[in-house]
Amino acid sequence: MRHTLPHAPQFYVTAPQPCPYLHGRAERKLFTALHGENASELNNALSRQGFRRSQNVLYRPSCESCTACMSARIRVADFKPSRTQRRLLRRNAALRRLSTSAWATEEQYELFRGYLDQRHADGGMADMDIFEFAAMVEETPVKSRVIEYRGPTAHDADVDRLAAVCLTDVLDDGLSLVYSFYDPSMAQASLGTHIILDHIELARSSGLPYVYLGYWVPGSRKMDYKARFSALEIYKGGVWQNIGDPQTHSSETHPLSVDPIVEQVARISLPRPE
Repeated sequence: MRHTLPHAPQFYVTAPQPCPYLHGRAERKLFTALHGENASELNNALSRQGFRRSQNVLYRPSCESCTACMSARIRVADFKPSRTQRRLLRRNAALRRLSTSAWATEEQYELFRGYLDQRHADGGMADMDIFEFAAMVEETPVKSRVIEYRGPTAHDADVDRLAAVCLTDVLDDGLSLVYSFYDPSMAQASLGTHIILDHIELARSSGLPYVYLGYWVPGSRKMDYKARFSALEIYKGGVWQNIGDPQTHSSETHPLSVDPIVEQVARISLPRPE
């Protein structure tokens, strides 16, 4: 179904699909196309309102009776790593960060396939081929970077091994981690956490106030790790707020918890045309 605002992008709603985070539930997304000369401005504006980018689409959960999915971001200036996170950074000190343009390589795809086969074999990306992978990385109308993490192997200190990759959007107020993956055989390195910690430092050195992590879902074991970062905010009830105690946030459903789509679209703040 299509919904529009005067002089604004057209918004659509997907048909319900099985929820990837909470068993037995259905997800539905509100989305709009991202293209044209104002793509960056729209990406910036909607990212601040809980939307995420996938290729040339911006989307936000809009499930019929569930509001569990909440966009999460870290306030860079207030972030303080835990003792475990500091220890992790020391353990991964040999990893090098390499920032490149949004261009996919066969080496990245091989790492991506190994990651999916070990961690998400039953997920929606399980059948993605190299051409679809390239589209995920390269089809971006905004400023995006591929951040690679490389380093020696445990068996050969002279080998420069690709350990992890993150597709990152550069927003006007932060870095947005669009999608990341890593070598599943390096579980002890906690590379997913390392990517976030390094992006916090990258944002700090660039003068950007936030690192956007995607969605946090109370009750989902896949998302528990995000709540372990200090200075974490969630987008809830139309505003950014401190997460506080994660246990106080519920994933329970209620038939009146979600406003009609027309009202949701009407409240979206769009960038002013120049």
